[in-house]
Amino acid sequence: MKPVKAFARNAIRLLPVRHPWWTKLDLLKTLVQRDLEARYKGSILGNLWSLINQLVQLLVYTYLFSIVLQVKLSIKGLPANNFTYGLWLFAGLVPWTAFLIGLMQSSTSVITQPNLVKKVVFPLVLLPLVPVLSAFVESSLGLMALITFVAFTAKTIHSTLWLLPLVWVPQLLLTAGLGYLTAGLTVFLRDIPQTIGVILNLWFYVTPIIYPVSLIPESVRFWVFWLNPLAVIVEVYRDLVLVGEVHHWAQWAATSVFSLAIFGVGLFVFKRLRPAFADVI
Repeated sequence: MKPVKAFARNAIRLLPVRHPWWTKLDLLKTLVQRDLEARYKGSILGNLWSLINQLVQLLVYTYLFSIVLQVKLSIKGLPANNFTYGLWLFAGLVPWTAFLIGLMQSSTSVITQPNLVKKVVFPLVLLPLVPVLSAFVESSLGLMALITFVAFTAKTIHSTLWLLPLVWVPQLLLTAGLGYLTAGLTVFLRDIPQTIGVILNLWFYVTPIIYPVSLIPESVRFWVFWLNPLAVIVEVYRDLVLVGEVHHWAQWAATSVFSLAIFGVGLFVFKRLRPAFADVI
């Protein structure tokens, strides 16, 4: 193990990244760990509550749409039953839940940490990233459960699972970018979190999460994919985990570019507003 650790340290030194950035990454890792531990501190199940909440949400939607409304789906490699719809729904809820929780909590990440804001040496740029990464880590529990369910149902594990990092990148960039933007604005406009809640409620229903894309009129479907990055992220999740194929490469590329632009804009606004945080808070 010691030769491996020594090799890793030497390799890191060769990377074109300044030493202060490694210090910030280590601090960010510590903050995320503390945030995950604090969320369910004292509870017996700990962070498993996150998985339980996701599964309960899955059961509610599955009962409503599969049993009450009799919605049926046919997915390649999976049996056409109510459980298949549940898997399909869960595959859409996993990225959406991570996006929802990460954005909502990052929007208030600055105003809820006044002590850190007033510390000159603390890198405030890390604050919005903590809830984004914490929500992403918690959603990974749901993703592992989904992969397990699909493996038992379809009797196979799709090789496309190795491509999941490709969809994680735009998902994290989009969430972090909007998190930076809203966290900076919330310091001066305290109505931002409530506004985000309203927008996210609308955003959920214009994203094909609880209903299939086939129900969207073809004249509108094009704009849904090219103007709604969450729609692309959700569909690529389903392609990779459920179907084992990718049908939205072009939309994924456009979403990645758009998410990178949002991240750049959000970070720029956050840094421009940061000098005034301590005075306002």
